[in-house]
Amino acid sequence: MSYPKVTIVGAGNVGANTALLLLAKNLADVVLIDIAEGVAKGKALDMMHMRSIEQFGPTIIGTGDYADTANSEIVIVTAGVPRKPGMTREDLLGINASIVRSVFEGALPASPDALYLLVTNPLDVMVNLAFSLAGLPKQQLFGMGGALDTARFIYSISKMTGANPSSINALVIGAHGDNMLPLPRMATVNGVPLTELLTMEQTEAVVAETIQGGTAVVNLLQTGSAFYAPASSIVQMVGELLQPSGKMLSVCARLEGEYGIEGAHIGVPAILGKNGVEKIVELELNSDELTKLRNSADSIKDQFSALVPQ
Repeated sequence: MSYPKVTIVGAGNVGANTALLLLAKNLADVVLIDIAEGVAKGKALDMMHMRSIEQFGPTIIGTGDYADTANSEIVIVTAGVPRKPGMTREDLLGINASIVRSVFEGALPASPDALYLLVTNPLDVMVNLAFSLAGLPKQQLFGMGGALDTARFIYSISKMTGANPSSINALVIGAHGDNMLPLPRMATVNGVPLTELLTMEQTEAVVAETIQGGTAVVNLLQTGSAFYAPASSIVQMVGELLQPSGKMLSVCARLEGEYGIEGAHIGVPAILGKNGVEKIVELELNSDELTKLRNSADSIKDQFSALVPQ
């Protein structure tokens, strides 16, 4: 059986765990590439040894050469410096921007028709940077942040209500950072609106915990940032790209007028499919939610303009 070819750029914790999940779920053959070629090759070899036990179908190779990534269907960019305690995602802007530039210099010529999924922080600014560098159609390049934020929102709701995560329907939009916008007004637990189950104070606590979810992990680890949930969020998105179900996810996608936002990538509800971002879903936001989303987009545009003067 043949499998789609997926390249993961960056063999760190996020990249390696993404690779492992793609293999274990029988979704794709993986090329794991890193400037530390031995790290990519070593982790790939370890996973191939694991394959003998777990009996998954796809294979993985490690490399430092973009020639090995040629003709990938999907390229996932996880390369970058992770956060440490006291750092914001924005603190990573300069160094990770140079990494993203170098990645596209190597990956794009090898796989010009691939779908590009960005994970590097600060996520929204890096996606906007990659879009400006790559010259790809808007549906072909997008970012991961909102899917992860939604997972953290569901966790916080589950913890507060005691409900199983499978019974919770919730969504986070906006920038992947302090300006994210959880939507408790639209969340449900077993079909019951969250606002009927929680007090205002409880709802505010769930929202605050969601926004600080990534920082909480960073502060506990001390030596890096989250990787299990980010990897799972990436694989959720890749699953929709390879085997579309029509499920709505929060995706850092290009807006050209939707929600009154023009010319920026930001987290919004979207449908993914074989062509990438197949459809952006416009929710009926109230005036406060819409203002916050637009302010979130303005903050992304400001950071991008500082990075790439117009």
